Amino acid sequence: MSRSHTFLSFDFGMKSIGVASGQCITSTAYPLKALKAQAGMPSLDEMDALMQTWQPTNIVVGLPLNMNGSEQPLTMRARKFANFMHIRYTVLVDLHDERLSTVEAKSLIFKRRGFQALRKNYIDSLAAAIILESWLENTIFEHN
Repeated sequence: MSRSHTFLSFDFGMKSIGVASGQCITSTAYPLKALKAQAGMPSLDEMDALMQTWQPTNIVVGLPLNMNGSEQPLTMRARKFANFMHIRYTVLVDLHDERLSTVEAKSLIFKRRGFQALRKNYIDSLAAAIILESWLENTIFEHN
């Protein structure tokens, strides 16, 4: 994996999909925005614009699992979203365990800015950043 690769990460949800960008140089990710979704599908115009702007070499989609690691109804929907992204944009797509990413995002926001800052769109995009940073840590560790 080249150190100059750009990544996009998605915290998949049926009504809202958090988006973050990141790269290998610092192994960090930054929340971008949350896309409104209908039945797990965001606006294709917004998705096309994101892909055009960031031109990621990889996409990471958070895989929702139960705490015991078993799949739940949303797991299959996230897999379908990841497959759609791979086919539409012909880019590598990885699924990454997202357990507790939303809890961690809420905790970070609360610590930094208090209860008033707990807005759904920021929670979802920060969760996407947390998912991407976790994926980057695992991916870099595997290649070293």
